[in-house]
Amino acid sequence: MRVVVVGAGLGGLGAALRLQGAGHDVTVVEAQPRPGGRAGQLRDAGYTWDTGPSLITMPWVLEETFAAAGLDLHAEVVLQRLDPFYRIRWAQEEEHLDFVGDRGRMREQLAKFSARDAAAFDGFLAAMKPIYEEGILDAGRRPFERARDLLAFTPRMVRLGAALPLWRSVCRHFEHPRVREAFSFHSLFIGGDPFRVPAIYGALVYLQFLDGVWYARGGVYSIVEALARALDVRCSTRVERIEHEHGAVTGVVLEGGERLRADVVVSNADVLRTHELTGRRAPLRPLTPTMSCYLLYLGTDRTFDTLAHHTLLVGTGYRDFIRDVTRRGRIAATFSTYVHAPARTEPGMAAPGGDSLCVLLPVPNQRRERIDWSERARPLRDALVADLETTFGLEDLGAATVVEREMTPADFERDLGAAWGNAFAVEPTLHQSAWFRQHNRDRKLRGLYFAGGGTHPGAGIPGVLLGAEVTTGLIARDFPAPPMSRRRRAASPI
Repeated sequence: MRVVVVGAGLGGLGAALRLQGAGHDVTVVEAQPRPGGRAGQLRDAGYTWDTGPSLITMPWVLEETFAAAGLDLHAEVVLQRLDPFYRIRWAQEEEHLDFVGDRGRMREQLAKFSARDAAAFDGFLAAMKPIYEEGILDAGRRPFERARDLLAFTPRMVRLGAALPLWRSVCRHFEHPRVREAFSFHSLFIGGDPFRVPAIYGALVYLQFLDGVWYARGGVYSIVEALARALDVRCSTRVERIEHEHGAVTGVVLEGGERLRADVVVSNADVLRTHELTGRRAPLRPLTPTMSCYLLYLGTDRTFDTLAHHTLLVGTGYRDFIRDVTRRGRIAATFSTYVHAPARTEPGMAAPGGDSLCVLLPVPNQRRERIDWSERARPLRDALVADLETTFGLEDLGAATVVEREMTPADFERDLGAAWGNAFAVEPTLHQSAWFRQHNRDRKLRGLYFAGGGTHPGAGIPGVLLGAEVTTGLIARDFPAPPMSRRRRAASPI
């Protein structure tokens, strides 16, 4: 069977590898010059930055993805466990919080803020354990195609408290405002407002203590390269449309008119835009995109020792900051950022003696109000660097910067095809999860499937790879591979 995967993001590559391992002929087409999509890479003057995801959890999901094609992850990629997982610092406060893997040491970290909350830590993890097992391990590995799938799933989640807003769930366990913020921010890594997403995302904390937080040598892009090495990936190849006849896909048409015939098309493009490729109307119930991000990539001639490998810098007015970028559609007056400093673990990611810093600032997407980023980016950059210097003590950051790059919502929209410049696909609210999210199999076009952060179960490295497993499971059910067919051929031009 011929398969074309549209988009070489992690979800598309994961699906392609599984399908190839099952014996199908798979071609991946990617509009950008290199594979990766949101999980890209920049290099400049001896500095290397991951442009997208940088924090690796649930490494067994990666192992299973590679194993599905007969490959050994650890022969392809070097993973290193991080300790601490990440550091959280608050504006104008001396005390910081390190998330560490050992539970006893973690309680000591929490006790710096609240002895009562330190004692509540084990109870929080115990409450998250069944939510993780049933809400992520079980529900995240099976499709939600029928309303009755949701009806069967919901009562248990309600009993476990997983349908509550994440912030309310965390507040049931912890009292100190800093501890509450520390245990609820994780949904931001997949574009979710912690005050509105369901508490199922609290299990993101549990899984980190269960399986650890990891770094891939060479950055997350080394995983992209390893996935792509085993596949036929055609880069700088833009798909103009997905062709279909009599309710079934027949292939794709590339920019310039070339046709690739296919029995199955897996779209790893933004799910909010895939209907445009098929020539259909937008869905009657349009999904809401996540916020976007302003990303600043800095190469410095010295290191900043207050930063860990992963650091969250929480500014004043945290709740207003989240509301501004997710609901009010405006750039917040104060800044809360995530900083990735991979040279802490792998010095070669920066020039000798320097730091390779990626600073991520959540900003609104372009749906509510289109911001002219050609005018807004520079003032925002200067304000952000000044804030990092004065509020968080990264003294002379601007002066130490020898090379820099940036990425704005306009870049997400233009280069990645992200609807309204979203950074994490579809917002993971209660009414956009499971059955309410984009299904992994198209309801109307036979042979059209979805992969990536916008489909079930969601964004993030484990999310898109689990989604690839769900999607390829549906394909296997619909199009059983012929026995003994394990040769790989490129999809044929017609």
